[in-house]
Amino acid sequence: MKITIIAVGKLKEKYLKQGIEEYLKRLSTYAKVDITEVADEKAPENMSEAEMQEVKRKEGERILSKVGQDSYVVTLEINGKMLTSEQLAAKMDELATYGKSKIAFVIGGSLGISEAVQKRSDLALSFSKLTFPHQMMRLILLEQVYRGFRIIRGEPYHK
Repeated sequence: MKITIIAVGKLKEKYLKQGIEEYLKRLSTYAKVDITEVADEKAPENMSEAEMQEVKRKEGERILSKVGQDSYVVTLEINGKMLTSEQLAAKMDELATYGKSKIAFVIGGSLGISEAVQKRSDLALSFSKLTFPHQMMRLILLEQVYRGFRIIRGEPYHK
């Protein structure tokens, strides 16, 4: 399985980079995982709705340019479907079983994702009704993907 995480913005926090490196190392046993960063747009504090939509549109174009035609696209959205770890694992297993071996997870910028990216999405996934920094979501997502592979293989993992 090939997993691509497409994320808006650069990761600066050393502690997050270390956690991500650890999970990428752990995941190398199960899948090829790449993280692709796309540039974020400058977003001043007091933007109009039209300006916010324009920022999301530009980031969305960058995201879509990195999505493969044959990829199953999972967007991380606050209003997406909530799954348990077991359900996410079952979805990953189902995709692999039915020949969808390329999965692209999309983490938008601070304003979310564009309508065009939402339309390309095969599954809108929410990790919580809480709002998390989009940089931190990379680490949380990698941990859940790793947990998913452990569940699929029937390997122990702390609950």
